[in-house]
Amino acid sequence: MYYNSKPVQQFKLYHNNVISTAVKHANLSLNVCQNCPNNIRKHVPQTQFADMFLHNIPVLQWAKHFTPEEYKRLSQYRGAHGWGSVSAEVLNSSLGILNTPANWLMFDDWEKSANGSKCIRCAVVGNGGILNGTRKGKEIDAHHYVFRVNGAALKGFENDVGSRTSFYTFSTNTMRNSMRSYARVGYRGPPISKETRYIFLPDHDRDYILMKAASTHTAIATGPERSKKPPTYFGKDVTVEKFKIYHPDFIRYLRNRFLHSKLLKTGARRIYRPSTGAVMLLAAIHTCDQVDAYGFMTPDYSLYSDHYYDKQWHKVHFYANHDMRMEMRLWQELHKAGLMNLFMRK
Repeated sequence: MYYNSKPVQQFKLYHNNVISTAVKHANLSLNVCQNCPNNIRKHVPQTQFADMFLHNIPVLQWAKHFTPEEYKRLSQYRGAHGWGSVSAEVLNSSLGILNTPANWLMFDDWEKSANGSKCIRCAVVGNGGILNGTRKGKEIDAHHYVFRVNGAALKGFENDVGSRTSFYTFSTNTMRNSMRSYARVGYRGPPISKETRYIFLPDHDRDYILMKAASTHTAIATGPERSKKPPTYFGKDVTVEKFKIYHPDFIRYLRNRFLHSKLLKTGARRIYRPSTGAVMLLAAIHTCDQVDAYGFMTPDYSLYSDHYYDKQWHKVHFYANHDMRMEMRLWQELHKAGLMNLFMRK
């Protein structure tokens, strides 16, 4: 298992004594189909993950989550794990515009998309080289919703990875890094379509600032993204209903319960967090009824190039702020427990 008793006990205390304000609105993002016979969360109690799941953890944050009391509590955590990197003014003005059902519901269009189905079926697509040549595109696109992350280049790779994007998970930093690093394979920015929603993983005030500017079509006055014109990463006609933001309680919960890495006992503890892809996949497991994961690291990762779109073979790259091998082991365990279906070639 991937946790020890200390973080679990800490989160039991957290859950009982602190989270009451946040969970008042948590269930709004968990609009799963209660009538789905194969709902993931119905199966959790029969697995070794039973004590790890908090079913009322808020996955998304929105306008009603900001209060002076919550700001004081979350300001003690920095980066993606809290609000310590964001001023109260920026946070209040940014979260304040996320006040529609589309911002607090993960599947805000489910009534239109269900088509008689009792279960929300999700394809969660990583960018791993294991997908190259698999021709899984049609299978992926056949799901109700398709999640993608960071440098998800699609043009020319549709046969292997599909063409639809329902949810795009990113931080401002990972998005801009992807635009620089993967322009050579055709990645120019986030996918833009009528169905696409954008989910920020906020690890800095840049994410709140960019979200507000894009939603309100206003220029960014300060910071790395400053410009004289409104940002157009998400299209010129994007509306606030297109945006969602992960709650820092959710990110900290994932770190403490599912991915409590040994890196937390090293000098990397200040920068460590679950990878953006890991947050995306675990968010899907907490909100979808059924999850099929593609393009994530498997034990035979050395046989594949780093990304499915690599023109030349590249060894898988490991980053100091993530524990990719731990994430790989977690995917295996979740697959074996029947909580998701992980695509593997061997």
